[in-house]
Amino acid sequence: MTDQAGAGDGSERTAHRLTTRETAERLGVKPETVYAYVSRGQLSSNRAPGGRGSTFDAAEVDTLARRTGRRDPASPAGELSFRTGITLIEGDRYCFRGVDATELARRHTYEEIAEWLWTGELRTGAHFTAPREALAAARRTVGALPAHCGSTDRLRVAVVAAATADPLRFDLSREAVLGSARSLIPTLVGALPLVGADRGADADASRDPAGDANTDGGANQGTGRSTVAPTDSGLARQLWPKLTERPADEASLDVLDTALGLLIDHDLAASTLAARVAASARAHPYAVVSAGLGVLEGPLHGAASGLAHRMLAEVLERGGAAPVVADHLRTGRRVPGLGHRLYTGEDPRATALFALLADIPRAAPALAAARDVVTTTARHAPLHANVDMALAVLSVSSGMAAEAGETVFAISRTAGWIAHALEEYGERPLRMRPIGQYTGPRPPRPLPDATESPSQ
Repeated sequence: MTDQAGAGDGSERTAHRLTTRETAERLGVKPETVYAYVSRGQLSSNRAPGGRGSTFDAAEVDTLARRTGRRDPASPAGELSFRTGITLIEGDRYCFRGVDATELARRHTYEEIAEWLWTGELRTGAHFTAPREALAAARRTVGALPAHCGSTDRLRVAVVAAATADPLRFDLSREAVLGSARSLIPTLVGALPLVGADRGADADASRDPAGDANTDGGANQGTGRSTVAPTDSGLARQLWPKLTERPADEASLDVLDTALGLLIDHDLAASTLAARVAASARAHPYAVVSAGLGVLEGPLHGAASGLAHRMLAEVLERGGAAPVVADHLRTGRRVPGLGHRLYTGEDPRATALFALLADIPRAAPALAAARDVVTTTARHAPLHANVDMALAVLSVSSGMAAEAGETVFAISRTAGWIAHALEEYGERPLRMRPIGQYTGPRPPRPLPDATESPSQ
C-alpha cells in the first residue's frame, strides 16, 4: 500500500552528499542559483574535503526540489514534480494544507479531514451519505463477482456501478464533483460484503449495521471525535464489519478512523499521479478514482501492507523475528513494513498509529512483534517502521484478513484522489503529455514478410 521504495531504492540516495554541480542538475538550475538558495536559508551546505567547493545533503535537495516544482533530470525513475497546495512532506513530518496531518488525524474524523482537503474548511460533524440507487447498483454488481475476488476488485466494479447511477457525472463544476465525492466514498464502503456474511446483495444489506440508515439522502450530522463518541453513521464504524467479524470497540474504531485520516493523501504517489493524469484529460471523478485503484492494485503499491501482515503473523507463530527476518535476507527479499524513501526516521503515520495501538491490550503481541522486526533488522540495515507495519499490527490484532490494510488505504485515498482531481481540473487540460524518446530502428524499413497464423 505504501508510497515507499525498498531499502535499496531510496535509503542510499538520501545518505550521501552532492557536489554543487550535482545539486544544480537535480534542481534543474544553474550553480549560481544553488548558492542563492544557500544565502536565502533554503539550503544548507558544508565545505568539501580539502576546502574546494561545497557539498549538499541529497535528502534536503530533494525536499527543495519538491517545494520549488523542479525535477531531477538525472532521476532513474523519471520523477516529475507538479505544484500542489494539498500535501507538503518536509523532514519527518507531513502537512495537509499547511496543518500537521497527524494532529488533524488525532483530533478529527476522516470525513472532516476530507472536507479540509477538498475545500480548505474544517466542517465539524461532516457526514457522507450514500445515495440509495448508487448503493443498490454497487451492491448488485459486487455481489455478482466470484467469491475469490479481493476487496480491490470489488471496489473497482463498485466505482463503475456508482458512476452508471450518476447521469450528471460529467459535470466537472466544483460543487458537482464535491457532491459525487461525498456520495461515492460511503457507497464504496456500503458495497463491500460483511466478513462472514452470505454472498449476495440482499444478505449484505440485511446484516449491514449502517444499512439503509445511511442512504436516506439527508444530512445526519456526526460529531467530532474530541467531543462525543462516534455514531453508527461514522465511516470507520461502517467499514469495521467489512474487515473483521470481531465486534467493534471504541479504541479500535479510533485507530481505524485515525488510519483513514492519515492515509488520505501523501503527495504524488503512483496512484495519485494516475488520478491526476485522468483528471488532466477531464475524466469525471469516478473515472479518476478508477485510475487510482488500477495503479493501487500493483504489487509495488497496494500489496505492501498485506506482506507486512503475513510477516507479523509468521513472527507470532514462530515466537520471534530473528528466523523470519533471516529468511527474508537469505532469499534476497526486502523485509516488508520497513523504510520509506521520503523519511529518514520512522514514518509519522506509523508513529501516530503505534501510539494508539499501545492502549489496546489485544494489540500488544503484534505490536511487540513489529518492534522485534525493527530491532532485528537494524543489525543489518538502519530502517524504521512505515505505515504498512502499523496497519499490519491493526489487522493482525483485530482478526482481519491480510488485504485489510489495502482496503483501508483504498477507501481513504479516494478522498485524496478527488482532492487532486479538483486541483487538476483548474489546470490547463492535457498538460501531462510527455513525448516519447524513440529507440527503435530508424525508417524507412521494408514491409516485414508475412507469416501464416497457426491453424486453430
